[in-house]
Amino acid sequence: MDKKDVLIGFLVGIFTALLGSYLFIKFFTNFDISTGIQTIKKMGYLGKIITIGTTLDLAVFLILLNRNKEMMARGVILAVIVLAISTIFI
Repeated sequence: MDKKDVLIGFLVGIFTALLGSYLFIKFFTNFDISTGIQTIKKMGYLGKIITIGTTLDLAVFLILLNRNKEMMARGVILAVIVLAISTIFI
């Protein structure tokens, strides 16, 4: 059951980071989502946008800790680590 909770937390962390990146592009740029991603990738800022998107994972992490879902919170931290490493190569 623990591995399943970590996997669920990981997927929630990835989804939350993508949602945060989408919201940042939508509200703080003049681009729509497809044009925004292409333009940001050409400019070399895609890793930075993904990093900004992961700030929503902090709220998810704290909510999971308050509800005593430590294994899911570990999955969220794992997602943040994977995203941080992937931004090095983007």
